[in-house]
Amino acid sequence: MDIPRTSGAKQRRRRRILYAAVGVALIALVTMGLSRLKPAAPTVERSTVWIDTVKRGPMLRQVRGLGTLVPVEIRWIPAVTEGRVDRIPVLPGAAVKPDTILLDLSNPQLQQEALDAEWKLKAAEADYKNLEMQLASQVLAQKSEAAKAESEYSQAKMQAETDSALQKLGVISENSLKVSTQKERELATVNQVERQRLANAGQVLEAQLQAKQAEVEQFRALAQLKQSQLAGLHVRAGTDGVLQEQTLKVGQWVTPGTTLAKVVQPERLKAELKVAETQAKDIQLGQPASIDTHNGIIPGHVIRIDPSVQNGTVTVDVGLDGTLPQGARPDLSVDGTIDLERIADILYVGRPAFGQEKSTVGLFKLEPDGQTAVRAQVQLGRSSVNTVEIVQGLKEGDQVILSDMSRWDNFDRVKLE
Repeated sequence: MDIPRTSGAKQRRRRRILYAAVGVALIALVTMGLSRLKPAAPTVERSTVWIDTVKRGPMLRQVRGLGTLVPVEIRWIPAVTEGRVDRIPVLPGAAVKPDTILLDLSNPQLQQEALDAEWKLKAAEADYKNLEMQLASQVLAQKSEAAKAESEYSQAKMQAETDSALQKLGVISENSLKVSTQKERELATVNQVERQRLANAGQVLEAQLQAKQAEVEQFRALAQLKQSQLAGLHVRAGTDGVLQEQTLKVGQWVTPGTTLAKVVQPERLKAELKVAETQAKDIQLGQPASIDTHNGIIPGHVIRIDPSVQNGTVTVDVGLDGTLPQGARPDLSVDGTIDLERIADILYVGRPAFGQEKSTVGLFKLEPDGQTAVRAQVQLGRSSVNTVEIVQGLKEGDQVILSDMSRWDNFDRVKLE
């Protein structure tokens, strides 16, 4: 008869339970330990990153912009009248003088109008001469009448004086004296009237001649205008320089105001830079600048700042103070650097690949062993082209990675090899 061994089965069951509990505890401890472990730092090749050292000292703040050389003075030559292009004797790139003919235009209607205006002017001048002679004759006739009236008055006056003397002697009667005296008074009035008419005739002559002269001047001005328009058909440069632009073709019809040509002075150029609007706020007139023409660097200064923003940039004109290098010409691409200010003592480092001035960015700072870099929050201040001010987060002598480290945004530590 078999007797079941209950005590041995219980012991084995207890051992299994104990082993299971120990296993679960070990698994929990391992899981907790693994959760507290830091992730392995990724490896970054040292030669692929840019490392710079934080320094203290003077820093020159600058801004940079791309642009072109443009002429200081540009002469745009418009059409003063309509016409058809007959001849183009000068092509762009040629040196021109003020009297150099750039285009020959033709306009038969304008030629006819100029001829008509010239004949009308001659007719008006002839009418003026004719009127002048007629009025002069009238004035002479009036002078004759005035002279006759004066002569008759003088005779009457003399007769009255004679009669007065004879009446005192009793030779003639008092009635005869009254008749001669009355005649003297009448002729005195006639003489005065003729003198006034002569004076008025001179004023009338002057007024009529002035009116006719105004008419003549009107025809002369019209004739001069037509002649000026006729001369404008021969388009001249008007200044010394180089013909930079002329896009018309022979046979093309142009209207008044159409731009016919563009003449510039290539030895007088300025740089027109496009500066990012975020960097242009500190630019002031007169600030020194340097222009790199890729064939030499020319010193200059800011002469104009465009008040408007276009496509995120501000146009800044820089006057050139130095001699232009060989090959400098309008529309040449240049790089410009403008000096904003020189700060005497400041903590600064090379400008990182990301992050604007007066912002906080995360930079990887090298550990003392030089093999590990840890992320640090750095507050940036004023910036320049290649450097930026450190306000907080780094100290003099720290080494930081300035390259783009966005690939490792999920890590706070990297290892350099």
